[in-house]
Amino acid sequence: MAGNDWINSYLEAILDVGPGLDEAKSSLLLRERGRFSPTRYFVEEVITGFDETDLHRSWVRAQATKSPQERNTRLENMCWRIWNLARQKKQLEGEEAQRMAKRRLERERGRREAVADMSEDLSEGEKGDLVSDLSTLGESTRGRLARISSVDAMEAWAGQQKGKKLYIVLISVHGLIRGENMELGRDSDTGGQVKYVVELARALASMPGVYRVDLLTRQVSSPEVDWSYGEPTEMLNPLNSEGPMDDMGESSGAYIVRIPFGPKDKYIPKELLWPHIPEFVDGALSHVIQMSKVLGEQIGDGNPVWPVAIHGHYADAGDSAALLSGALNVPMIFTGHSLGRDKLEQLMRQARQSRDEINSTYKIMRRIEAEELTLDASEMVITSTRQEIDAQWRLYDGFDPILERKLRARIRRNVSCYGRSMPRMVVIPPGMEFHHIIPHEGDMDAETEANEDGKSPDPTIWTEIMRFFSNPRKPMILALARPDPKKNLTTLVTAFGECRPLRELANLTLIMGNRDNIDEMSGTNASLLLSILKLIDKYDLYGQVAYPKHHKQSDVPEIYRLAAKTKGVFINPAFIEPFGLTLIEAAAYGLPMVATQNGGPVDIHRVLDNGLLVDPHSQQSIADALLKLVADKHLWAKCRSNGLKNIHLFSWPEHCKTYLSKIAGCKPRQPRWLRNDDDDENSESDSPSDSLRDIQDISLNLKFSFEGDKSEGRDIDGSLDSEDQKTKLENAMQTWSKGVAKTPQRSGSIEKGDKFPALRRRKHIFVIAVDADPSNGLSESVRKIFEAVEKERSEGSIGFILATSFNITQMRSFLVGEKLSPTDFDAFICNSGGDLYYSSLHQEDNPFVGDLYYHSHIEYRWGGEGLRKTLLRWAASTAKNEEHIVVEDEETSADYCYSFKVQKPGAIPPVKELRKSMRIQALRCHVVHCESGNKINVIPVLASRSQALRYLYLRWGMDLTKVVVFVGESGDTDYEGLIGGVHKSVVLTGVCSSASSQLHANRTYPLTDVVSYDSPNIAKTCEGFSSSDIRSSLEGLQVLKG
Repeated sequence: MAGNDWINSYLEAILDVGPGLDEAKSSLLLRERGRFSPTRYFVEEVITGFDETDLHRSWVRAQATKSPQERNTRLENMCWRIWNLARQKKQLEGEEAQRMAKRRLERERGRREAVADMSEDLSEGEKGDLVSDLSTLGESTRGRLARISSVDAMEAWAGQQKGKKLYIVLISVHGLIRGENMELGRDSDTGGQVKYVVELARALASMPGVYRVDLLTRQVSSPEVDWSYGEPTEMLNPLNSEGPMDDMGESSGAYIVRIPFGPKDKYIPKELLWPHIPEFVDGALSHVIQMSKVLGEQIGDGNPVWPVAIHGHYADAGDSAALLSGALNVPMIFTGHSLGRDKLEQLMRQARQSRDEINSTYKIMRRIEAEELTLDASEMVITSTRQEIDAQWRLYDGFDPILERKLRARIRRNVSCYGRSMPRMVVIPPGMEFHHIIPHEGDMDAETEANEDGKSPDPTIWTEIMRFFSNPRKPMILALARPDPKKNLTTLVTAFGECRPLRELANLTLIMGNRDNIDEMSGTNASLLLSILKLIDKYDLYGQVAYPKHHKQSDVPEIYRLAAKTKGVFINPAFIEPFGLTLIEAAAYGLPMVATQNGGPVDIHRVLDNGLLVDPHSQQSIADALLKLVADKHLWAKCRSNGLKNIHLFSWPEHCKTYLSKIAGCKPRQPRWLRNDDDDENSESDSPSDSLRDIQDISLNLKFSFEGDKSEGRDIDGSLDSEDQKTKLENAMQTWSKGVAKTPQRSGSIEKGDKFPALRRRKHIFVIAVDADPSNGLSESVRKIFEAVEKERSEGSIGFILATSFNITQMRSFLVGEKLSPTDFDAFICNSGGDLYYSSLHQEDNPFVGDLYYHSHIEYRWGGEGLRKTLLRWAASTAKNEEHIVVEDEETSADYCYSFKVQKPGAIPPVKELRKSMRIQALRCHVVHCESGNKINVIPVLASRSQALRYLYLRWGMDLTKVVVFVGESGDTDYEGLIGGVHKSVVLTGVCSSASSQLHANRTYPLTDVVSYDSPNIAKTCEGFSSSDIRSSLEGLQVLKG
């Protein structure tokens, strides 16, 4: 047909898309209204998942072009654009399918290997097939959710808690957090999680046995936000001020503690916080240490009161909590709220962006690695629903529900897990405070008559909403969500617009956060809001839909009350809802619910039985459910009654009772030199990490000779038996006492008058962590650093720590070869953080003294011999043509560091693959690629050189703000931890530059995602630097005076 050549391209595009189209759905489109809509076809069928709004807008503009020739040209270009997008989508989907298939194979292989290692003593019950294992796991989870159902039971439990004075630390770093007038919906970082953590802190502090709760977050002193977010501390009002106050003390209660980190005058999104996490950890560590001392004076008889648990919320806080719990050696708990792997899968399915583009936007790989670390470090992972465990956590390398069940069975039988461990997954639905809620009885007409009789006027927010409606007495369908595409509000508006009976019976209210001007909103939110406004216009819903611009947090209860007065319905149509706290809130006010069938609402509906579940992708399903509840008054009344009757099952007291009961089941940990031996008295050990090694509480594995004698007589987990351990401890104390003033064994501290360790009296500590060749880059760097501060060094105001991947034998050889004395350094961090030694003036034959308690501090989840056997099997698997590429280095290995030589650095898989393989087999460790790729050190999961510095702060009070770390341009794969934090860093330009590309490639994310080189705490020397250049850098950091 003349003038319509673009149709040929249009047909070719349809044919080239291939079999991905749903024929049944396409035929419906063809029959709809007797005509075929090419725009709708392309948008809904050909490229579902791309930015439909932009495409639709472009198509409409092309159709509106006046010139026939130009219109045809533009439409043809549009067709080819759509065709190309469809091909791109198919390619991305294919790549993701291959990735998932590979992942399944790795998971199955890892599970088989782990089970094979433990097969010697498997019971018949542990050998069940995979399907039965999964189903059993689900049933056991369902049966374990015990909740209090009466006041008497709560009082009985409260009586058992008397005498306890627990200190709990919660962490939630992103968003804007304050106790009153929370700005929920202000941005994507200030949402339901903010409200949850604040209310959890309040609720826990109100529970019997809890003395203090600290909620740690970021201090934001920016003109963009309210001044209250810059206050260092904010006390939260008690949850129920009428309760008994007998246990209140000077520092008791719940507090928001704001830690300064990141840009001082900027409020930045969570994706940009990653480089600043180490700074937060250092600040949080300082606060917890100081608060533990304060609480010790108040309630601990002078002994520090350490947190019973550190609870991280979301990936960034989980990463922080893992490092903080490792530094303090206290238990960690984690709640994900939403998970990175699940988000990545959703984004990949949408196929709008490639994997690299997704990572660039969301820093998703760094987030996923943080979540994997939380699985390594957590004693317990708290979820809101079983769906989160079954559908989301099982996507991670570090959690396998089948393997978890097998490990749990072995723990119950007191059988070794061969170094394997898995965090406990515990389902505890979020709580709510209901005592102030009075469900409404009556209707709008009765309320109107009451107001005419002179009673209190309606709340302002009611007037703001009802001004939209031509008939405000109709039942209100209420949706409360930020304008986010995943909340699926456009489908809700479409369903309402296309169902005439529903429009005639009800009004629709959309509470979509706060806004002043749509043009000032973020692109995604503005686009979605515009789409909703267009749908309102398309279906002529004026007078039937309310979308107020502003509301305060205090208005939300009034909004629920208004919906209940009109005998309305609350709806949550999200594509996936992790939990659905608003559904519980609505039920408390007597509102029946319509909710998505994907995620947490399924569990809420099972408990409350107060509404209907729908397919969020089906407009018809949503419209039918809403119409059924609005039209059937008997069904509405039944759902309302069920919700009010069962709502107490989601109260904060019950949530906290379950929470504290689960914490009591965690094995207590705290700094060993300050440990109270009575702490284990009532511990109910129920974690897969509690193998025989944990149950016997054998932790010390001391090496005091530089030759690093390796002990015999291990148990099946690779730990020392109790008699050998006792002997080693006695011998260690005798060795210690020869040159050092002896102190009580319980504390392991040094008498006040002694000069050991010397770092306690230094004004500054310089840490040399240059991962260069010992005979070239490292020795030259040490010499120049010494020369740069020769005056201060001779005065004794500056001390030095050497932090390398060497073991103590290699360290001594290096010092001898470079004609350096061990006393030139105050401490030596060896084996990438697996060992810690101090120099001693009192022992000429052995000037290295090992830290008595360091191994007990880092040994958490150390796999011992079980880990070593698996590593040897991995090393053997790398062989090619019978040539061994990776071999065990027995000479440099130690009890807390397994070392391997890499014969051909370019021929082995990246170390991230080894870390992944160990996680899949439930082995928790820190894999460090070091010495320019020629060596691999495997150390405990929470050990590293940067963590060793935090240990020195905790043990000896070494002020981290007075520490300067010297590094090269690149280094070992633990390099990133040495740069961030409150300490200063000097990057020696030109040193270690050749190793950069290889070792940095071992990360799943770019180094720039986690290191902020524009930080005022980081200085770089010039190329070919001299000692004077180093001194200039130190002066620039204000470490030295010019």
